[in-house]
Amino acid sequence: MHNPGSTTQERFPATERFADGAQFIAGRLTKGTSGRTHSVVDPATGAEVYTYDLAGTDDVDGAVAAAREAFGAWAGATPGERSDALHRFADVVAERAEDFARAESLQCGKPLKLSREFDVPGTIDNITFFAGAARHLPGQSAGEYSGDHTSYVRREPIGVVGSVAPWNYPLQMAAWKILPAIAAGNTIVLKPAELTPLTSLLFAQAATDAGIPDGVINIVTGTGKEAGEHLVGHPDVAMTSFTGSTAVGKRVAEIATATVKRLHLELGGKAPFVVFDDADLDAAVNGAVAGALINTGQDCTAATRAYVQRPLHDAFVERTAALMETVRLGDPFAPGTDLGPLVSHAQRDRVAGFVDRARAYARVVTGGETPLGDLSDGAYYRPTLIAGAAQDSEVVQSEIFGPVLVVLPFDTDDEGIALANDTPYGLAASAWSRDVYRTGRATREIKAGCVWINDHIPIISEMPHGGYKASGYGKDMSAYSFEEYTQIKHVMFDNTAVVRKDWHRTVFGDR
Repeated sequence: MHNPGSTTQERFPATERFADGAQFIAGRLTKGTSGRTHSVVDPATGAEVYTYDLAGTDDVDGAVAAAREAFGAWAGATPGERSDALHRFADVVAERAEDFARAESLQCGKPLKLSREFDVPGTIDNITFFAGAARHLPGQSAGEYSGDHTSYVRREPIGVVGSVAPWNYPLQMAAWKILPAIAAGNTIVLKPAELTPLTSLLFAQAATDAGIPDGVINIVTGTGKEAGEHLVGHPDVAMTSFTGSTAVGKRVAEIATATVKRLHLELGGKAPFVVFDDADLDAAVNGAVAGALINTGQDCTAATRAYVQRPLHDAFVERTAALMETVRLGDPFAPGTDLGPLVSHAQRDRVAGFVDRARAYARVVTGGETPLGDLSDGAYYRPTLIAGAAQDSEVVQSEIFGPVLVVLPFDTDDEGIALANDTPYGLAASAWSRDVYRTGRATREIKAGCVWINDHIPIISEMPHGGYKASGYGKDMSAYSFEEYTQIKHVMFDNTAVVRKDWHRTVFGDR
């Protein structure tokens, strides 16, 4: 069913593209068969903007079957053919950039300027990168490593990939899952979050319109418990890639292990932001506010724990609070909006719960409240700065996933780096200093998959994204992602034409 209101039509004119359902299987949209429906809600207003039939296990089976049927021909295509298809795909997405941006802002609540300037261009760049990478799968050069044989390495696609993506960056996460998989010759079934399926569906439609064969990319939109777990455990799925919380990642790993499939996990984060006493304070303050509040803080690499060396600590707290108070909350589609709502009222209440509990042991310097007036119907929460919390407190150790930054002091460099490493997570971090030796030490000793120096958040298609420790394993983006989506085969040729090899004597006879 499809019941967009007039407001939805203004904010996202392409709603008619989903009239046939929210499942994309074998090149066409269909309705889910679970017998249950779900509504996409505009978190800025609380209004339901699209109601659809959820996928059931039969839909997952159909999508996997379509992917399996398409695999042989797609895996057999030349790298050049797959590359050409991806280049066409990038062109189609670029032509529809505004539709993608509006759909992303409508379902997520992120400001349109973020969708237009970050999510959509970044996704187009990812497609273009993998269009080139499809023709350059790295491997060890052929050689006579034993002396009597020639060895070389083949990279081969794994098969059907079953991926599960989160709701914070639905378009980019769909791209990060789909692109390396299909560039390497796999086919894929993606389950987006049921809160935010719109851009994943647009993405699959664009791929089909660009000439990527039916069944190469399939989307099933259902709950994690039903559609997600069935996809991860499906015997015909050869690999699972999951992005989401560490707790759910553990469940995914349990299910995937039962069928001994390849597993890639990108899980939670609690990124430290380490400011040494020689840092450019203004740069650090601006970086902290931007790094903490991007996507309303719903970013696994967002700056969440600012450790500031004591000589700068008080000034950092004062200036960061002042800058946070200038951030403009508002309608994601309004030109002057800096910060939109969280993805849902439930997520807003979860964030508020963390802050409210922290009042018992820390100081809320600014924020810590939901706005009133015109924004009261949305899932808004003011940018929040907390000081005075202990290192072992909940707001320091747990992933809040909202516009909340906690600031703690440290004295020595040893202490700052130790505190940065003192959580279960290890996805991203940053260090701020004018001293190349200090920053060099930080890059070596902070245990995270990405360490920025004098900046926080930028990502690029050419470089890998993935974590240490409880943040998971495996890499998205970059040529390193092919390590996740290809199988390595060693091929060895005898060059001697000798019937009885010298090593045979270890089994029978003498030299």
